[in-house]
Amino acid sequence: MKKTILSLTLVTLVGSSAIANPIKETKEVKTTESTVTWKGYKVGGSHTGTISLQSGALEFDGEKLVGGEFVVNMASINTTDLEGEYKDKLDGHLKSDDFFGTANHPTAKLVFTKVTSTGKNSYDVTGDLTIKGTTEPVTFEVSVYGDKATASLKVDRTKYDVKYGSGIIGTAKDKLIYDEFDLVVDLQM
Repeated sequence: MKKTILSLTLVTLVGSSAIANPIKETKEVKTTESTVTWKGYKVGGSHTGTISLQSGALEFDGEKLVGGEFVVNMASINTTDLEGEYKDKLDGHLKSDDFFGTANHPTAKLVFTKVTSTGKNSYDVTGDLTIKGTTEPVTFEVSVYGDKATASLKVDRTKYDVKYGSGIIGTAKDKLIYDEFDLVVDLQM
């Protein structure tokens, strides 16, 4: 009788702790099916392009987003609004030390540091973004729907020592580049 009561007590304790603590799950991102689109602005217009994820994962506690970490292949910077010689020149310039210095800094990294639920599928996220060896906090919104997630964020490039064409007095207006650029991320898990 004592063994039966002890067994029932253990089963009850283990069962209630499993209900109280949902299992954490890490979902790897399908890098070839996910997209990261960028848009940079200058006084005379803008340019758009893509960049590839090297790796990434979102962490869930039950169905609730609680973390994430991503690595971007900076050498994959690709301009999509130009063709031919102009595209090649801009891609090369963005990879040069004037901008992202991909020879010395081949990857960028984002690590979620705080995730706050703002609705059923919506979250405010703060993360540490590392570009060119410099880490700064960024905040953005993430929406998760099943095996898909989306996010949009603005990045101030000057915080990462990417200052080419940034507000230089006397620069021709077509050469003046705004400090912030946009990233739109569509993830498939």
